[in-house]
Amino acid sequence: MTKKALVMAFITIIIWGSTFAAIRASLHGGYSSGHLVLIRFLIASGCFLLYALWPGTTFRLPAKNDLLKVLVLGWIGITIYHTGITFGEQTVAAGTAAMIVASAPIFTAIIAIFALKEYPSFFGWIGLGIGFIGIFLITLGSADADFAISGGALLIVIAAIATSIFFVFQKPLLTKYRPVELTAYFTWSGTLPLLVFSPGLFETIQGATVEAHLAAVYVGIFPAAIAYVTWAIALSSGKAGAVTSIMYIEPVFAIFVAWVWLQELPSLLSVIGGLIAISSVILVNMFERGRRRAG
Repeated sequence: MTKKALVMAFITIIIWGSTFAAIRASLHGGYSSGHLVLIRFLIASGCFLLYALWPGTTFRLPAKNDLLKVLVLGWIGITIYHTGITFGEQTVAAGTAAMIVASAPIFTAIIAIFALKEYPSFFGWIGLGIGFIGIFLITLGSADADFAISGGALLIVIAAIATSIFFVFQKPLLTKYRPVELTAYFTWSGTLPLLVFSPGLFETIQGATVEAHLAAVYVGIFPAAIAYVTWAIALSSGKAGAVTSIMYIEPVFAIFVAWVWLQELPSLLSVIGGLIAISSVILVNMFERGRRRAG
């Protein structure tokens, strides 16, 4: 991984790590899940619109043969991912949500089998199996009842799958468009379906707390706009697998911020599951690197 890709990815993960606590703060402060995901991407869309209209800025329109790809990836990476995360965090702790999302490389590996014909080695298959055990333990640990599957955790697992698809298939487009252009198009296309949550938005804004408003503005400007640009820069500067591996450390920041801001910590079972899921992917990568060097 290049130094530029590493720096941009690290900046992104620090910002994204704070997202989970900010979402919970907004939900606790009066925002509904639908209104929160809508308002943050209206803010993000506005930021990109201001940038696009700024004097001297050039924005290329997507080519006709890329338009459908951009729309679909925007719906998957923005609409589905953030709807799953926001609704999932109604019942799932911020740190637990971050651990589930940090398992995205597991799903990325599976998607790569079908999309890129990249088949895991023997150790790769073992790692995937162990990783899914970890995810299963996280979902159990996030439920109120013993040995029950948390509905909120399942929504976040769906979100993790969506973001894995997003990461894999946006990479080729980054050879044609600048990261800020592509991120703007994804954001605009992904925001459109979220307008379904617009009824009652102004009443929610009027009734929410100041902390909830500040958190909503923060997640709209920084994680939803700036961090997606820095992530796209990282993807365009390095290999997708190597860049995505930086997500392993995201729960560290998420758990720390949630502890300081919300006095919230994930359950012991979720922590154990998160460590298993993340460690499995790290160990598999180590085996794969050793195998490539030996070969």
